[in-house]
Amino acid sequence: MRREMRAEWTKLRTLPGTPWLLLALVGLTVAGSAAAAALVSCPRPGCGYDTARVSLSGVQAGQALAGGLAVLAIGGEYGIGMVRATLAAMPRRGTVLAAKAAVVTALTAAAGTVAVLASVLAGRLILPGNGFTAAHGHPPPSLADGAVLRAVVGSVLYLVLIALLGLGVGAAVRDSATAIGAVLGLLYVTSAAPFLVSDPGWQVFLWRISPMNAGLAVQATTGASALPLGPWEGLGVLAAWACAALLGGGLLLRARDV
Repeated sequence: MRREMRAEWTKLRTLPGTPWLLLALVGLTVAGSAAAAALVSCPRPGCGYDTARVSLSGVQAGQALAGGLAVLAIGGEYGIGMVRATLAAMPRRGTVLAAKAAVVTALTAAAGTVAVLASVLAGRLILPGNGFTAAHGHPPPSLADGAVLRAVVGSVLYLVLIALLGLGVGAAVRDSATAIGAVLGLLYVTSAAPFLVSDPGWQVFLWRISPMNAGLAVQATTGASALPLGPWEGLGVLAAWACAALLGGGLLLRARDV
């Protein structure tokens, strides 16, 4: 496994697009969070905003780059035919996919941690100027608050799970553009599905199985009890999606000639 991980690390870090994708993940996440914090206001006490969730809103944009990076980690090899050399040198295909998953996890976790912490900092700097003060019942988000800390850690885990979902889809589909489209559709289309039906039971069901809606429940620090799933249960739904994608991708990788 060590040999496979070293090889996958070398390949991924030397891809021309990897540093730019990681920087873009951080930049887009922080920019989205800062924009969300700048657009909301709390002119009077009791305004119903979850300041931690507002500060972490950029994760909804940054996740696209996390998924894209993971897809390219395997789809890029299929695109240039390098996968043949990879599998010839390392014939244990399950181990190769596991090594890719480990490297993608490490890179996404590192970039995600920087992005999420910077987003919280942006929220702390911007929100008080828009009326989110202790006097209005909304002190700036702080890691000393257990719920905020859970939202921060959960957001990093969310980005990692999105990356693993992308890796599994990429292994199954093999074409980068198609796989990225599938991942984005799974995230954003299913998140809108509950709003397209009128039946309350179906709305709750579709919300619960949506990887994005369920996974982002981990960011809730107020009103979490009103959500269809609790914070960690929602993240568990996303984890199930990621595991299913990796399992399916791994089985297809082993079954095909290439």
